[in-house]
Amino acid sequence: MPLMKSWVASANDATHPFPLNNLPYGVFSTEGSHPRCGVAIGDMILDVTAAEAKGFIDLIEEPLFDLPFWNPLMEQGPAVWAALRNRLTGLLAAGSEEQEKIEPLLVAQAEAEMHMPFAVSEYTDFYAGRHHAQNVGTMFRGPENALPPNWLHIPIGYNGRASSVVVSGTEIRRPWGQLKGPNDSLPRFAPSQRFDIELEMGAIVGIPSDGPVSVQEADDMIFGYVLLNDWSARDIQAWEYQPLGPFQAKATATSISPWIVPKAALEPFRCNTPERDVELLDHLKDVGPMLYDIDLQVTMAPEGKAATTIARTNYNQMYFSAAQQLAHHTTSGCPMNTGDLLGSGTISGPTKPERGSLLELSWGGKEPLTLDSGETRSFIEDGDTLTLTGSAKGKGYIIGFGDCSGTVLPALPKPYKR
Repeated sequence: MPLMKSWVASANDATHPFPLNNLPYGVFSTEGSHPRCGVAIGDMILDVTAAEAKGFIDLIEEPLFDLPFWNPLMEQGPAVWAALRNRLTGLLAAGSEEQEKIEPLLVAQAEAEMHMPFAVSEYTDFYAGRHHAQNVGTMFRGPENALPPNWLHIPIGYNGRASSVVVSGTEIRRPWGQLKGPNDSLPRFAPSQRFDIELEMGAIVGIPSDGPVSVQEADDMIFGYVLLNDWSARDIQAWEYQPLGPFQAKATATSISPWIVPKAALEPFRCNTPERDVELLDHLKDVGPMLYDIDLQVTMAPEGKAATTIARTNYNQMYFSAAQQLAHHTTSGCPMNTGDLLGSGTISGPTKPERGSLLELSWGGKEPLTLDSGETRSFIEDGDTLTLTGSAKGKGYIIGFGDCSGTVLPALPKPYKR
């Protein structure tokens, strides 16, 4: 599909992340106004809440955009999702007869503050990137036992904290926790010294379920995608994770990009999952191309310094797709809700520059990175800003998500005094 032309001039720039082909959903506010729903088009935002109030968008009998999150639309399902996308395309396409009516509803992105685009019902994070799992397993168990016995058969995951999911730009406070080094006789309570990122994609559930669903049904349930950074305290994790897995190490924050890219915008970029080592059971088998060709990168900027690109990879490196993860999630009968968020797991490629976490990039701290500023890093230091970006590249256009960024602040004073 080529670039679709819009009367919003900036949307026709081949390098702009928000062309008419994209139309991602966000929540924004301007000075003195309340948060409201908007759609990115070029360097502008169409105030969708205002457009509905004025009668330019009329999809169902009840208002869909009078609340500052997209969940009411999400729960309507694919037919209404498609109807909105068609209506927005018609309003914003070059030659639209409604340009004069819609133009006053545009707001410059530079003047807007972004908020959480949806209300997160629950959050599940997976461990479904093979290269990441192979690297981490090799570090801790050796290459012969890098992957757990179940890893090639099911997408491994854990239930995270929906309450700690935050929008890009939210500052991240270094967490306290129990730490115990290999030579320590007892644990101690201290700020994490091995604070890390995880480069992920997040899939957002639109249609709820009550009982098991197939991979195809799961794919149909997904509303859209965001960039996701699952901040991780590796030293807290090392002490706590056996036998039940991550807990406080992953509860500090999970950052997401401010724009939900609808699944329809990503359809031209579908691709297959990697070749299987073992055949999946029937309920998890691929039913077509379920991944997406999305280039991803991570930058790190020390306080007051320029950013250095520390990793580049692609979402096509995942072993299990979001649809397979969602289908697996329902096999026990577990209901899924509108607004559930599924983290893909860290996305790493086969080479060192493609590793999606500092744990891998520095190989557990043994091989520190050198930044463009000359400084070295094994893990995140206070004042560092980590930024995730991603884009799918079409013919004469790209589909972007907006930055997923966070700056790490020093730990608070000791929270417990005796």
